[in-house]
Amino acid sequence: MSWALILILAVPLVAVAVSLADGWRLARAATLIAGLVSLGLAIFLAITVAHGRTLHALGMALRLDSLGAVFLLATGLLYAAAATFSIGYLGAGERTRTFARFSRRYHALLNLFGWTMLLVPLASDFGTLWVAVELTTIVSALLVAIDRTDAALEASWKYILIASTGLGIALLAIIILYAAGTDALGAAYVPHFGTLLGVAPELSHDAVRMSFLLAVVGFGTKVGFVPTHTWLPDAHSEAPAPVSALLSGSLLAGAFYAILRFYQVTVAAGDRAFANHVLVVFGVVSLAVASLFVLRQRNFKRLLAYSSIEHMGIIALGVGFGAPLAVGGALLHVITHASAKGLAFFGAGSILRRYDTKEVDGVTGAATVMPWTGPMFLAAALALSGLPLSGVFRSEFQIVAGGFAQSQYVGVALLIVLVNVAFFGIVWHAGRMVLSVPTGDTGRGETSWWMVAGMLGCLFVVVVLGVHLPSVLGDLLSHAVHSVSSPSA
Repeated sequence: MSWALILILAVPLVAVAVSLADGWRLARAATLIAGLVSLGLAIFLAITVAHGRTLHALGMALRLDSLGAVFLLATGLLYAAAATFSIGYLGAGERTRTFARFSRRYHALLNLFGWTMLLVPLASDFGTLWVAVELTTIVSALLVAIDRTDAALEASWKYILIASTGLGIALLAIIILYAAGTDALGAAYVPHFGTLLGVAPELSHDAVRMSFLLAVVGFGTKVGFVPTHTWLPDAHSEAPAPVSALLSGSLLAGAFYAILRFYQVTVAAGDRAFANHVLVVFGVVSLAVASLFVLRQRNFKRLLAYSSIEHMGIIALGVGFGAPLAVGGALLHVITHASAKGLAFFGAGSILRRYDTKEVDGVTGAATVMPWTGPMFLAAALALSGLPLSGVFRSEFQIVAGGFAQSQYVGVALLIVLVNVAFFGIVWHAGRMVLSVPTGDTGRGETSWWMVAGMLGCLFVVVVLGVHLPSVLGDLLSHAVHSVSSPSA
């Protein structure tokens, strides 16, 4: 099955080449095909490794196991949905003078961004993983600034400075971990995940702990952990809506995937309690700050950005609680959050196209003005708030139940309280936008059915995972949980 690992990385690069050759008609078709094919291959690969199998390609350069497949699914889903949504999102400006040049840049960068994020869970060693995460920073920063407004350029520079500083710290974490392995593996070796897991019990505990802490701080800048989260609301607010969806649902999760690889080594070295405590602290602080900021937001894209920080805190808590049920809930949350947040940002982008404002107070009666987008945007807000029968509710319930199983009563109590604080903020703002009486002379109807189609795809995943967990996904999560909780080479 190694051909599938190569193909899933080749397809977006072909779409990049096509987009550079023809910036609109061929580009949108190539991007749509690349997104759908990538999603299909991600599902195929996830089924292949669902029972604990590990795939390799190009020697040992590419690697996929059950843990990586979880994050590959989230990226494949949003890549396909963003490609669909972008056809309608960009189509609104098709007759402008600069459209052709903008469309060429947008589609080429969007496909390149998809390629970098697909590469992250396919990396086989810590060095390649770091390079892949760094590549996501470079390409996504260009997408954040693609509108070339002063606010977008400022957000992009802020993102580059903070994320690059964090990734410098993450590189130091890799260097320390590499140095710790030289006694057992020699002065020169490739830091493959399995290689370091095999010698983890022989590594210096102080070095492993320091490496893990630096990894959480360093990669945590990309995850959006407080206090290094300050780039995130600006970048998410200024980026085009499809890019914001990919940033929130895939890029942040990909950075957390890097932390999980360090977590595996730390657990195998016998320092599980230390690693769990670190994740719980970062999770609680991030959740607390984000929940409070959600209450006071007036820009609905920034509102969703702070919601992303909140949900990254929830995922960190799920892993930090340590119980297999909670870890499984955290990994499921990667997928449920990606689908719900994709739906939310797509809805925000559609509303922005219709109302020409990012301010909550500037949007009224969206359910009446946009009979498909309005209700789906509200559904996304309810799902992100943990509405029962949504996928997010299932994953959060597992995290809470796992926390109780491990007697993490304080952490669970804080999780429940802070999630409810965020619930009131998100639902209050979204409810005002969607359910109020329309004012002004805003035209009625959907901007594009391509945009609706992208939203419906995400809504389908949100609902299906809320009412039924497919058995193959359950098997995949089970083996992924085992690889995190009881890692082996």
